[in-house]
Amino acid sequence: MATIKGPAIFLAQFLRDQPPYDCLENIGKWVAGLGYKGVQIPGWDPRTIDLTQAAESKSYCEDYQAKLQAMGLAMTDVAGYLQGQVLAMHPAYEVGFEAFHPPGLRGDERTKWAAGELEKCILASQNLGLRNIPVLSGAFVWHMIYPWPQRPAGIIAQAFEELARRWRPLLDMAHDRGRVFGFELHPGSDIYDGATFEMFLQHTNDHPAACINYDPSHFLLQQLDYLQFIELYGSRISGFHVKDAEFRPSGRVGVYGGYQPWSTRAGRFRSLGDGQVDFKRVFTLLTEAGYDDWAVLEWECCVKSPEQGAAEGAPFIVEHIIETSDVAFDDFAGGDADVQDNRRILGLD
Repeated sequence: MATIKGPAIFLAQFLRDQPPYDCLENIGKWVAGLGYKGVQIPGWDPRTIDLTQAAESKSYCEDYQAKLQAMGLAMTDVAGYLQGQVLAMHPAYEVGFEAFHPPGLRGDERTKWAAGELEKCILASQNLGLRNIPVLSGAFVWHMIYPWPQRPAGIIAQAFEELARRWRPLLDMAHDRGRVFGFELHPGSDIYDGATFEMFLQHTNDHPAACINYDPSHFLLQQLDYLQFIELYGSRISGFHVKDAEFRPSGRVGVYGGYQPWSTRAGRFRSLGDGQVDFKRVFTLLTEAGYDDWAVLEWECCVKSPEQGAAEGAPFIVEHIIETSDVAFDDFAGGDADVQDNRRILGLD
């Protein structure tokens, strides 16, 4: 078994226009000072990376990585969450997601832009020597998550056919270059749990580049067994967001949240250690599944400050990383292998 790498941190939720959160140089020094060894980069934010340059120029990527190394950091992934969300979008969400793409894009033009940006994520990841590209799948039928009114026959299959059609060229391109897409199974996406991930695999012919960015917090809020999920899909897990959550239903609100703000929903994200996710078991199962990439803090909490969440996150991850070994605890009682002795023990001689 290999050892998970970490701690790392996803920079998206910490970026602001004030130092030390306003550019890669400043925020990099800040997270390094907190004990982080890796950074996941939001591929849409020019404060952290020029995605076009990274896709086109190996020298830019070499300089970029040298800059991080000077701060004691490594790059974990180039994230394409927002571009993935834009790749497949139902018209009901067009206005809500306008901030995710350049102004004025509609229809095919918007889809082509998103596909082009995801292609840049592939090429940048290749130039940077990174395997996993964390993304959201986008959605055509998320608004039909509850079957009322009754869904028209065949509409879910049709939606997944179109989703696969848009992703297939990108999956092929990633696979040809030794990269994978780690789909974060996330509300608001058509791929949001094990069943929908399996549907996507069926429509992409079990594509080897279709993998999972595992985040137990989204599963806990769905009341899905996030531990058994690792046992079922561990071989497809290519990335890991370490994010906590809690679910405390009442006579007033449950899974659907009652249109309440995060602070008063039954299910809400919490800082590491303040929620209900069993991270000792999560790290054990991921280690047993052979996951050996980064453990990346994604911080979202409606109670604590981001500064406190980041400061507490690094030691929390370090505490949970399992140092694996080839030495067995009972080796002291063992002996040399001997075929004849084994036959005697089995009563064969």
